[in-house]
Amino acid sequence: MTSEENKATVRRFIEAYNNRNLDLFDELVASDYVDHAHQQRGLESFKQLFTLAFEGFPDWHENIEDIIAEGDKVWVRVEATGTHTGEWNLFGVSLPPTGKKVRMMMVFIWRIVDGRLAEGWEVDDELDFLKQLGVIEYTEKGKVLFPEDAE
Repeated sequence: MTSEENKATVRRFIEAYNNRNLDLFDELVASDYVDHAHQQRGLESFKQLFTLAFEGFPDWHENIEDIIAEGDKVWVRVEATGTHTGEWNLFGVSLPPTGKKVRMMMVFIWRIVDGRLAEGWEVDDELDFLKQLGVIEYTEKGKVLFPEDAE
């Protein structure tokens, strides 16, 4: 597959994700997909992860800001937004809806094999995401060190 074809696969995947079309994942993701970020293996567990995310953040949307391909890998930077209006499972703990809107930048790296996502990595600022939800608060010392973030 060419770099352009690999980028097209990632674009289709993110579009399917944004449209909640998990059936299209069967075409775009390998059955033995390896998710390094969440330490999971397999298409069904990958789809389950998205199902849980959609329950917690029904309006979650990812907008591609940058996309780069080299060989069998595609790097994509997205801006993600969503509102926490549903129950969400966080590290095995159920978090009731907060109604808070969140925004985060994320970078995904995917390895593409035969036109399907075969392996993936994710880089994001999970700490900032949890602060936006109100799950994490600054200590008094943290408020002094980071006053602009502690509001």
